[in-house]
Amino acid sequence: MRIFHICGDQFTELESFPEQLPAVGYLWIGSARREFEVNAGLLQASLQRWTGGQLFEPHIVDLLNIQLPSHYDYTSWYDILVFRRLAAGGGSAPMFIDENTGTLATARKALASIDTSPVGFSLFDRVLLTVHPTDCTVRDHFANRLKDQVQGSESRLIVRLPTSPADLMLRMVNHMVDSYLELRRLLTRQLGYLQQELFSPRNTYDTWQLLLESRNTLHMLEETCEDQRSAIVEWIDALDEWPDPPTGGERRERDLLRVRSRDVLEHIERVLSHVRRLESSSEAAVEIHFAAQSHRTNAIMRTLTVLTAIFLPLNLVTGFFGMNFEGLPLIHSARGFWTVAGVMAILGIGLSIFFWRKRYIGTKH
Repeated sequence: MRIFHICGDQFTELESFPEQLPAVGYLWIGSARREFEVNAGLLQASLQRWTGGQLFEPHIVDLLNIQLPSHYDYTSWYDILVFRRLAAGGGSAPMFIDENTGTLATARKALASIDTSPVGFSLFDRVLLTVHPTDCTVRDHFANRLKDQVQGSESRLIVRLPTSPADLMLRMVNHMVDSYLELRRLLTRQLGYLQQELFSPRNTYDTWQLLLESRNTLHMLEETCEDQRSAIVEWIDALDEWPDPPTGGERRERDLLRVRSRDVLEHIERVLSHVRRLESSSEAAVEIHFAAQSHRTNAIMRTLTVLTAIFLPLNLVTGFFGMNFEGLPLIHSARGFWTVAGVMAILGIGLSIFFWRKRYIGTKH
């Protein structure tokens, strides 16, 4: 559990919970889920001293629940936002093409290992509590980023320190949404490999289970994004219902929060749109695959039918001269065999030319 004091252009990490809130600025408490569960009593007592209120028990259960979908709720003391992140699982291995076989190989199914663990935000007037999964890098990323800004690193030119707990929360949420860009490249690359295998004329496609899991993962991502969008829309509606601030500076900060909230919502819409395009692309690839298989089957049947049509009159000739009669023409002639063989050759060549001109054989469609 890490505790930070943010005030203007000052960013300080505290070693323990302070007895009272600092006179200016606000506190950010970032905790892993297990640490939050163990230190819940100490945290509740600190929140009571700082804000005069505590987290309700159902909200503590929500923050500890790893299966909870993205949602927003509020009380008279604080707002709570649970937001499921989109990231590739830490143990997933990348997809690659086997150089020896030329087929799609996986160390683990990357799409099946996409992590959508929830991150919880409890927003008080001057305190922000964030509850993260154990392996989540969002807290450390923002802590290092804000520290670099204060120390005058290059990142200081990008953004200024968050002016309020709500501002910091929205920046973290926006970062989690934007981290989908890396996941988007992974999804696009893997689906591209699957489609290459699907349309490979030299290989038998035997990874239907992986393709099915990929489509199921995309459906899961779509549901996750829809929950994210609903949570942010509820947050924006609640933000509009906040009392109007008395001063112009506070009104400007409120307008900035609205802008950031709409920006997060727009990013979620873009992610949702891309997931739906990937879903459509995967379904279209399957349909095209079956259409191609049907076309290939029709081409094979056409070739077999043409060969049957060519050899049918030849079988008729051989069957005719194979009858056990003494009076058959050419049966006792020295030139009989060569005459019949010539006739059969002419028939075979003639029928082949006929079917070729009809484009039944020898022409790609």
